Amino acid sequence: MKEWKCGIRDGIPIALGYVSVSFTFGLMAVQAGLSWWQAVLISLLNVTSAGQFMGLDIMVAGGAYVEMALAQLVINLRYALMSISLSQKVDSNFKTGSRLFYGFFMTDEIFGVAASRKGEVHRSYFGGLVTLPVIGWVFGTFAGAVLGGVLPPLLQSAMGIAIYGMFLAIIIPQARDDLRYLRVIVIAVVLSCCFRYMPVFDQVSSGFAIIICAVVASAIG
Repeated sequence: MKEWKCGIRDGIPIALGYVSVSFTFGLMAVQAGLSWWQAVLISLLNVTSAGQFMGLDIMVAGGAYVEMALAQLVINLRYALMSISLSQKVDSNFKTGSRLFYGFFMTDEIFGVAASRKGEVHRSYFGGLVTLPVIGWVFGTFAGAVLGGVLPPLLQSAMGIAIYGMFLAIIIPQARDDLRYLRVIVIAVVLSCCFRYMPVFDQVSSGFAIIICAVVASAIG
């Protein structure tokens, strides 16, 4: 119980951050034509910000299932790597069943907090760590889907760019401290602009464009 309470405490800041981002997802999902319960179900069954936003874009654009599958594979592959890395740090009570279950809730922030913890990561601690962030993610989606429509249009537009602010907060410190990250980011931006503005390239769907940009930039890096 002590480890679980410690995990709950460490998960509070993550949960607060997730509420604002998932609020934006709920708002955008309803604006795209989904019902509130569909938006909530997506958040409950995915728990992945970038994957959900990309998936929503592909659905709105009428993308193919293979495009959705490839986009989610590329975007969310890092969670598998994080889980493998963290599996070397967990205690003996973290059996296979627990790893399969809790691996579903792996996110960038949860991995960062768990990996930086001194000593082994107890199963009870990790269970507490993921509890509030998942609740915050689902609740924020519900709030955005239900209450987003009553917000002034100006505020809705501001919430719509919150996800990009989160992404910038992730990449800017890394690019500032290590030029290798900066090079990969610049390559991805240049490729993305090509797919957006250059003839022929602009015919490629947004989902495949992101896949190509991510794979090429990371391979060069």
